Amino acid sequence: GADDTEEKTQTIDPKHIFPPQHTDMPEEMRVETMELCVTACEKFATNNESAAKMIKESMDKKFGSSWHVVIGEGFGFEITHEVKNLLYMFFGGGLAVCVWKCS
Repeated sequence: GADDTEEKTQTIDPKHIFPPQHTDMPEEMRVETMELCVTACEKFATNNESAAKMIKESMDKKFGSSWHVVIGEGFGFEITHEVKNLLYMFFGGGLAVCVWKCS
């Protein structure tokens, strides 16, 4: 009946982090990068540019330059990146974060 349908309805927490769409980073770097992306996106929820700047500066400091970060909704991209240095993930609803290194 109606009760069964209600039970199966899932509310998706807007803060829910989706697993990476694509990454070739080593596990440790991936975990750190995802945490950094989440922190930046939460801190600068209304300013993607500031969030991207925070991620880029942190990545450059921690893993050497030169990192690039794109944050937004509904964008396509074609990039050249160094092997083991790419992470593409979704945050919250439709916010996508792409982090890659290219020297």
